[in-house]
Amino acid sequence: MAHPTQLGFQDAASPVMEELLHFHDHALMIVFLISTLVLYIIVAMVSTKLTNKYILDSQEIEIVWTILPAVILVLIALPSLRILYLMDEINDPHLTIKAMGHQWYWSYEYTDYEDLGFDSYMIPTQELSPGHFRLLETDHRMVVPMESPIRVLVSAEDVLHSWAVPSLGVKMDAVPGRLNQTAFIASRPGVFYGQCSEICGANHSFMPIVVEAVPLEHFESWSSLMLEDA
Repeated sequence: MAHPTQLGFQDAASPVMEELLHFHDHALMIVFLISTLVLYIIVAMVSTKLTNKYILDSQEIEIVWTILPAVILVLIALPSLRILYLMDEINDPHLTIKAMGHQWYWSYEYTDYEDLGFDSYMIPTQELSPGHFRLLETDHRMVVPMESPIRVLVSAEDVLHSWAVPSLGVKMDAVPGRLNQTAFIASRPGVFYGQCSEICGANHSFMPIVVEAVPLEHFESWSSLMLEDA
């Protein structure tokens, strides 16, 4: 959950998000070193009148400043590609959920069950219970078992939407007439919040996403209750 004055990312709740945080730190350190070097060179050039004719025209320096950036780009590209392929891996999901974007709410269908599905609307501010978050709480949460591969099929009924939960490292566009898929594993129990990340219309800011990860036995009890109510 994000909080005021937060500078970094939300705490990771999935293995993919942990990899993304590590890659962010890796890239940020490289950018910091490059920025420090460039700042030093600028200060040195501005603050001294000394020049060296061998520096102004040097084959060796040109080789270095051509090869060094290429090496740095490789050091950034390789872990980036690794994470990209990790995010596309969907191996033997234990549960498949179809998330449909509407103007302006989400509907969820648990495709492994016959009649398990519901709409998820934002709870209005005047109806919030103590401890709930304004503009982020929904009347029905998407409940998933923790430590299980979950596949999410994402589409839209009307316009472009985007199903995103930062803590889980998930963001997938919901395109009308197209079925996109993503996957995640919730590594710990908890409630994780997200929002539509596509500007989809007047109430774009009012269709939040709430994913609740629970132990498997609690998920089975929840699914049984939902099927009884249906």
